[in-house]
Amino acid sequence: MVDNEEVPASTAAGRVVNSMQPLSRRTRSIKGDNHTGGLVTADGFPRTSSVDGGSLFDGLDDDSSLDMRESDGRARKDSKIISREIPIFLSCAAPDEFIDSMIKADAPLNVKYLRTLAQCLSMLGKIAAAGAVICQRVRPTIHDVITSKIKAYTEEASKSSTEKAAKRNSDGSHSDGPNPRFQMLKQKTKNGASVMAAQLVVSPISPAMAPAGDAQRAAGQLLRSIFECLLDILENHIIVGDLLEEKSTSEVDNINTPHITNGDPSWNPDSESSQATGGFSVAFSLSVVQSECQQLLCEILRATPEAATADAAVQTARLANKDPVKEKRDGSEGLSFAFRITDAATSVPNEGQGWRRNSNVPQEGYGTASVIPDQGIFLAASVYRPVFEFMNKIGSMLPQKYSQLGSDGLLAFVNNFLKEHFLPAIFVDYRKCVQQAISSPAAFRPRVNATSVYGSSVEHGRPVLQGLLAVDIIAKEVLGWVQLMPNYATELVEYVRTFLERTHERCRASYMEAVLEKQSYILLSRNDVESLMRLEPANISLQTSTSQPENNVTDAEAAEVEIELSDLLLDMCPIKQENLIHDDQKLILLASLSDSLEYLADSVERLGESFVCPTTSMSRNHSQHGQHSRSSSAIPKGLASLANEYRRLAIDCVRVLRLEMQLEAIYHMQEMTKREYIEDQDAEDPDDFIISLTTQIARRDEEMAPYITESKRNYVFGGISSVAANASIKALAQMKSINLLGVQQICRNSVALEQALAAIPSIESEAVQQRLDRVRTFYELLNLPFESLLGFIAEHEYLFSAKEYLSVLKVNVPGREIPIDAERRISQILGH
Repeated sequence: MVDNEEVPASTAAGRVVNSMQPLSRRTRSIKGDNHTGGLVTADGFPRTSSVDGGSLFDGLDDDSSLDMRESDGRARKDSKIISREIPIFLSCAAPDEFIDSMIKADAPLNVKYLRTLAQCLSMLGKIAAAGAVICQRVRPTIHDVITSKIKAYTEEASKSSTEKAAKRNSDGSHSDGPNPRFQMLKQKTKNGASVMAAQLVVSPISPAMAPAGDAQRAAGQLLRSIFECLLDILENHIIVGDLLEEKSTSEVDNINTPHITNGDPSWNPDSESSQATGGFSVAFSLSVVQSECQQLLCEILRATPEAATADAAVQTARLANKDPVKEKRDGSEGLSFAFRITDAATSVPNEGQGWRRNSNVPQEGYGTASVIPDQGIFLAASVYRPVFEFMNKIGSMLPQKYSQLGSDGLLAFVNNFLKEHFLPAIFVDYRKCVQQAISSPAAFRPRVNATSVYGSSVEHGRPVLQGLLAVDIIAKEVLGWVQLMPNYATELVEYVRTFLERTHERCRASYMEAVLEKQSYILLSRNDVESLMRLEPANISLQTSTSQPENNVTDAEAAEVEIELSDLLLDMCPIKQENLIHDDQKLILLASLSDSLEYLADSVERLGESFVCPTTSMSRNHSQHGQHSRSSSAIPKGLASLANEYRRLAIDCVRVLRLEMQLEAIYHMQEMTKREYIEDQDAEDPDDFIISLTTQIARRDEEMAPYITESKRNYVFGGISSVAANASIKALAQMKSINLLGVQQICRNSVALEQALAAIPSIESEAVQQRLDRVRTFYELLNLPFESLLGFIAEHEYLFSAKEYLSVLKVNVPGREIPIDAERRISQILGH
């Protein structure tokens, strides 16, 4: 096949080194050089490659794999074409057993080329020399390849940016603006009111470093591009490593020299088998590739693995001081070796130790800052998936005896970094932002320049409290990291749960500050009051579309519930002003807090519903190794439970408001019992307490209108008419006398109250009119003669209670004659 004459070791070894380039480098042949049998590469062999001047690649060709647009799932290079024809580089070789095997082999052309090189080196006795040169040159070459890849990526990105800028200028358009999540917060509402949450520090990172930011996207794309190229290199190293080990084993067996089987996947440079290949093995190449990748990741993350570097220093010293006499046994006479293996072996047990956040990158960098100006620990998320895919592909490429090499190393390094540095940083930094958001003086301050119309969304003026809006943004951003590293979803969702629990505690504290020691809160804390409020027909406005109805009562039962609750509230008389929330700002806060809690509850529910537990190959692979197994149902339930807690507190806020307005009405209406309605002239205006009550209702409705929905406004103010009507009717039992002008005054009061409540757009005016008409009907009974009263009672037996009918008889009405047996006759009609 080749002439068996002495060939300089540097020349023969250099050909092997230069042949182990990416598969995109096409092989070709030129005639000449009898020592090599016409074996050439794209670099134009024959060419002298010395220890000092040789290179594994010596630069990349124009058709190298530096295309920024290559996809993640593309096939290996086109050079993997199976051919049974005689390769051109063997066309001049004399037929023998090896040539015949090459012709019959079903292997790609590049594999046949590498087998031929290994055969030639074996025949020349230069296996150890070739391995030594590879060991010397592999690290700087891989470093150069990564650097070249980054430069090419930078040029492509710069060209693309220039083209986009030129296109925008030609179209007369402007830049896309800030990140959407911040842009949304800075939008103006319809009436020009700015969303105040934009002024808060809602994120510990810049928009570029956010989960969907430009820096994250650039880091992921760059790493995938680099890893794709390194896979090509490593594939050649695996082929050559197996060939050299096979040839070196045959040589050692021929001279009956004891050796250590290379089936041991660990790389030991002092073993006999390693010496036979000049220290080169598949494990060595893989460790160097992972080491360079680790340094690349360190530069991107701005971190220094001190412990791993210390371990590498020890090994570097050991390799550098290697006895050169041992090399002479391998036929490498006249060669000198200067190893540049600064971190050849991965020290898995120490990979998670000794990290310094934001420390300086190594002096010999890769230039990643030109592609990713914003670097730091938060890019670890975008690093995870490319590294996982990279190590997965390496594992599928490795021979069975090296299968364990692909299970740890770089992936374990990234996992340790994520668990020990990235996730704690996420928790601490975002927790600090949440704390700042909810403890800010403006966090629970209702918007000052509120509009007169409630907005259904934040963009259209929904006045979500600044603190809760900021927490919502933070929660969505934290869960956004799940898309980049789904196997850490449980940890991230647990962080969100912690943040939301802390926010809920702060919301409850704000709620308690407004209602503590107030009569409405004390009443709501009673089980009987809460139960009756759940049975009220109005309670349906507090239920979501997905919740089960809490009440299913008939109209008659609903009326009984309403009267029973009203009686219970009237039993609290006399109501003192200090037991009411007389500060309107606290009422506005409760309204705004209720709506904001509802907003956050809806948002959390959507997050829970949209959260899909990862079922990708990453999850399955990690589950097989006992790491990060997930439950597909636990996480949504946790978020749903928190949403329910927020919604319950939101309901408590509006229930307190409803009770507060009812108690406020009772507070004013109890003035009826303190005066006698014996009027000597017909008044034109309602009583002062009615004027005060109606004025207060109008003012509070106007103040609360921007903060709650119309259905909630109806709920808050809709309970006033029932208690006011009941209080007016029960007040008659405490009056000693009333004349016809007094009856007209009470009717005038009920009309004024009806008009005030009907002015609220969301309120059910028919229900208000029905209740207050009942008051007017009741007091107009005082104008009827006794016989007419009996006829009315007979026709409307159940319109009023027996006690209420009897109170009509007991009050003194000047000019009305009541027989002695009046009470007995009414009781007979009522069946008592």
